[in-house]
Amino acid sequence: MKLWQKNTTVSAAVENFTVGKDRDMDVLLAAHDVLGSIAHVTMLAEVGLLTKEESISINKELRNIYKTIGHSPFTIHEGIEDIHSQIEFMLTAKIGEAGKKIHSARSRNDQVLVDIKLFLRQEIQLLAEETFKLFHLLQTQSEKFKNHLLPGYTHLQLAMPSSFGLWFGAYAESLVDDVITLQAAYKVVNKNPLGSAAGYGSSFPINRTLTTQLLGFDDLNYNVVYAQMGRGKAERITAMAMANISETLSRMSMDMCLYLNQNFDFVSFPAELTTGSSIMPHKKNPDVFELIRSHSNRIKALPNEIMMMTTNLPSGYHRDLQLLKEHLFPAFTTLRKCLEMAQLMLSNIEVKQDIMKDNKYLYAFSVEEVNKLVLQGIPFRDAYKKVGILIEEGKFAADTSRLQHTHEGSIGSLCNTEIKSMMEQAMAGFGFDKAVKAIQMLLED
Repeated sequence: MKLWQKNTTVSAAVENFTVGKDRDMDVLLAAHDVLGSIAHVTMLAEVGLLTKEESISINKELRNIYKTIGHSPFTIHEGIEDIHSQIEFMLTAKIGEAGKKIHSARSRNDQVLVDIKLFLRQEIQLLAEETFKLFHLLQTQSEKFKNHLLPGYTHLQLAMPSSFGLWFGAYAESLVDDVITLQAAYKVVNKNPLGSAAGYGSSFPINRTLTTQLLGFDDLNYNVVYAQMGRGKAERITAMAMANISETLSRMSMDMCLYLNQNFDFVSFPAELTTGSSIMPHKKNPDVFELIRSHSNRIKALPNEIMMMTTNLPSGYHRDLQLLKEHLFPAFTTLRKCLEMAQLMLSNIEVKQDIMKDNKYLYAFSVEEVNKLVLQGIPFRDAYKKVGILIEEGKFAADTSRLQHTHEGSIGSLCNTEIKSMMEQAMAGFGFDKAVKAIQMLLED
């Protein structure tokens, strides 16, 4: 069954090519399609396009379908084109002719748009919440290991003293900015396109403000042409926010791979969290971090993929947009899994003590010695030259037992409380409760 089919049978080759993997992706939209339909039907009754009795009957069965989706594997029947057709088919089979009326004043274009917006909104919430869990762990570990020094590097060359408190805290604060960009994506996503129909509106006297309220959107995509043009853009902006989180995970994973290496030997993990070699019995490989790094780097390519797939499209709907789901939808699950695995690993990390007491890290304290001379009144350039000469002559010595770093965000003042406050503000800025409550009310009989 095809909503658009009349008396012509489409070539099987054309049908198979154009449908592709879309049915598989559509299953992920099933619950959201029902929610959009409940709001749409409620609105149709309010403007007189359905009777109150029809609305009650239709929405009662839609809620039953919603429960079915949540409690058993949902499939699109053979011969049915997409999720919209499947829901309408199931509805009509249960309540008869009234089920055929739910498509009035909408198109599959705005129907799939609202499905995607609701899907993205939910996935962004799940992603934000998982990111916050990793943030909390990083802050906990930052405090736990704040007195454990390790060498800092620039150009992968020995630079200055750092600490694991500073290292964990750095990635925690990185996630704050990542969540801020995720919040921006949420604000773009959380606008209602329903009622834009095929992209040019409807001659029916629909009430788009009502469906916006019923679905818990913050606002409308007002211009109906832009509502359609927004498809691809919302996905790209969301993918960019996901890429930011992935960048943080990728860099953090690379650090872990280095720090676990025997030449660094800064950290270790329980044997059950690493893997071995088939011929080298000593190996403890950081496979989890290597896979997090690779998954993350692949997700970082998503914004460019989406941008290229939508390049040079004129306004209006085009079938190109269908393929975006295949690339974006699975990435949410992958990224959440990476966040979960990063938490598993970092909650079991073992940090080596007294790393900086090894003489090979002596020169990391050269800046400390320059600064001590400056504090004694020696001009910086003269102090720098004096210490440099001692290093060249092999006479450099340093007190490695005390570090005087007191400014905000340094080894001695991590500012984790301030960073936590920034994250809490970012999380509060989403306003997830509004959407959650709206959906709960929509599902009440």
